[in-house]
Amino acid sequence: MYANLALSGGVIVAIVIGVVILILIFLTISIYNKLVVGRNRVKNAFAQIDVQLNRRYDLIPNLIETAKGYMKHERETLEAVTDARNQASQAAKAVAGDPTNASAMQGLMGAEGSLMGALGKLNVSMEAYPDLKASANMLQVQEELTTTENKVAFSRQAYNDSVMHFNVLRESFPDSIIANMFNFHEAQMFEVENEAVREVPKVDFS
Repeated sequence: MYANLALSGGVIVAIVIGVVILILIFLTISIYNKLVVGRNRVKNAFAQIDVQLNRRYDLIPNLIETAKGYMKHERETLEAVTDARNQASQAAKAVAGDPTNASAMQGLMGAEGSLMGALGKLNVSMEAYPDLKASANMLQVQEELTTTENKVAFSRQAYNDSVMHFNVLRESFPDSIIANMFNFHEAQMFEVENEAVREVPKVDFS
């Protein structure tokens, strides 16, 4: 009889351990799936920013070509905008591969800051060219750039909201344990660090 009781006790312990293991497995799977969903939301949100950034990058060459016809003595200023645009475009491609890569996002923020600074200097230079400011082509580019910048700002806010939600999720217990086990890294918000370039670039030449 004692042997049977000991056997029954062992079976119960084994069942309890098995149930606990199953609960832990299901909990791990559930948390992992939540983290995947959160990370995918971050990626999808950045994809919306990427569309607008690429739209801006495509518009800037039109801006440069229009300005060239009037600003023949401003070659360095125009080249600075072109170089900054190319660097920002490359940085955006790096982030698009993995928006949760904080280092890549830092690179994009720096490149975007440089681009905004170069566009600001171009705007100042254009003040000396009233014919350029009144150009129909320039007015059209101005309108398209302004619209695009507004869309970038809106998309950036949605992206930052997704990043905040994901980061809170991965830092919460016990989610943080699973996040560390499966290398869910903290995502970086897309912010303009310099107050001078935090505003929408002033492209109003009217």
